[in-house]
Amino acid sequence: MDGYAVVAADTKGASKSNPVSLKIVGEIPAGKSLDRTINSGECARIFTGSPVPVGANAVVMQEDTETDGESVRILDQARPFENIRLLGEDVKIGDTVAKAGEPINAGLLNLMGATGHGTVIVNQVPKVGIVATGSELKERGQQLQAGEIHESNRVMISALVAETGTAAIVYPLVEDSLPATVEAFKKAFAECDVVITSGGVSVGDHDFVKPAFTELGGSLDLWRVRIKPGKPFAFGKCRDGFLFGLPGNPISAFATFMVLVRPALLHWQGASETNLPMQTGTLSEPITNRGDRRHFVRVRIDEEGKVSSAGTQASHMLHSLAKANGLLDVAPETTLAEGTQVYVARFG
Repeated sequence: MDGYAVVAADTKGASKSNPVSLKIVGEIPAGKSLDRTINSGECARIFTGSPVPVGANAVVMQEDTETDGESVRILDQARPFENIRLLGEDVKIGDTVAKAGEPINAGLLNLMGATGHGTVIVNQVPKVGIVATGSELKERGQQLQAGEIHESNRVMISALVAETGTAAIVYPLVEDSLPATVEAFKKAFAECDVVITSGGVSVGDHDFVKPAFTELGGSLDLWRVRIKPGKPFAFGKCRDGFLFGLPGNPISAFATFMVLVRPALLHWQGASETNLPMQTGTLSEPITNRGDRRHFVRVRIDEEGKVSSAGTQASHMLHSLAKANGLLDVAPETTLAEGTQVYVARFG
């Protein structure tokens, strides 16, 4: 506080009707210190951020004083250590400022800067490329012909990648042909550590992601996962690069990214926590999974912890994704009754 550094005992009984007079023996602007001790009956003018002089153990706010030449009248009694921040109050010698695996956010940057750390060793951020395949796809804003749709998965995936602390390279749309897919992969894998594709990983005659990846020298470690939405998911390695093949259905692409790709990108960067944050809530309606795969249901959890479906759960229904702020993992052949306590993986 702006005011006067005092010996607290000197102010005992001080009030507006019974002021205590102390001699001013110095002034301490921020960034400076007083080269003498404060003795009983003395005080020093002090400002916010200034070091407390030796001998003083309290600061009386300027509003509780009246100056009188070389003295000041104290109009309120001070308690020991009042308006003083102690050394080691926040961080003590030997304390750990940050642990390996913690994300560096604005608050941690502030703390590291305040403790004098000018640099910090971090894990490498992967270079991520995003490729969308499909002859029916057109860029947003282009005029559509019969059978064509606007491509929207790349902008969604790019935003999700950015939330992991990584910037993505978004590549042009790729038509459904093996040569075009191979050429797109050659460029993407030459420039990126991770390539995330959208579409072309199912069993159709025009799904070329897997054969193009194999032709390029890649090897698939898995294809198809037992989750809903998102069964046709591919993962493999090509030289030093990795492929995450997401389904083309937008909700399937979102779910497989959040469940499988997001943790991998965070793990790559050394994060100790790779899962979405969980929030406890209570179902405001029953939710049923009649299938034989885990269903990651798009839900909305409100400020009171009430959880409800965000809308129709079909893998092409974008309105329910836009309204959702979490995923609820529902086991196969399970009905969760209204009032059930659940854990929601929050993404919004």
